[in-house]
Amino acid sequence: MLFQLHGVVARRGGRVVLEGLDGAIGEGATCIVGPSGAGKSTLLRLLNRLADPDAGAISYRGRDLRDFDVLSLRREVALVPQLPALVEGSVSDNVRYGAQLAGRDPDVGRLLEIVGLGHSYAERPAARLSVGEQQRVMLARALALEPRALLLDEPTSALDHETKLAVEATLKQLREELEISLVFVTHDLLQTRRLGDCVLALRDGRLAGDRRPVGDGRPVGDGSSVGEGGLVGEGSSVGEGGLVGEGTGPA
Repeated sequence: MLFQLHGVVARRGGRVVLEGLDGAIGEGATCIVGPSGAGKSTLLRLLNRLADPDAGAISYRGRDLRDFDVLSLRREVALVPQLPALVEGSVSDNVRYGAQLAGRDPDVGRLLEIVGLGHSYAERPAARLSVGEQQRVMLARALALEPRALLLDEPTSALDHETKLAVEATLKQLREELEISLVFVTHDLLQTRRLGDCVLALRDGRLAGDRRPVGDGRPVGDGSSVGEGGLVGEGSSVGEGGLVGEGTGPA
């Protein structure tokens, strides 16, 4: 098992965000879904100790997260944030950034090829890239750490449809070629079908049902049915209250 959660409680600004969370996240690709404020991004931050729970415990591959050196853990379990956060300089500077801090000299050209950019991007100014290109550079930077798991917080939410599909294809390739486990937050239930093995639904800081395979026909959230592929029609999304429905806007 990749992660196990035992009575996890997390507070932000005095508000309880996760409340007594128990569950498991396995190897492969796990989608975390739920309405805004359900605790999805908070959970990701807990998984590589960007924050620690106020109560309860989380284990990674059978070992309590608190027993890991924080920096070593973050190299093994790398987080890619929702919005790109590149440093000033070239694409190469950005890809090397974290790895050099860890004493590594990554093969920038190979990493750029893996994420679908190519060698020619290495010396381009990072500030002049499109949002989709910047997100791929963030992926390359994370991969330079040689992680065993990637945490992705809505990695395609700021992208147009064509670019979103291209980034998804890159993530699929990473899973196949590098055997990296993915844990990603999404509001797009069609994306769970394209990328996910299992779905973990959160509502009000708690699990809304058990972790389950995508497409098993069981509900997501408040009893809304999930059809073949784990979805309710084209364009379905998780809305307020944890409901899934036709045309529901993003939460």
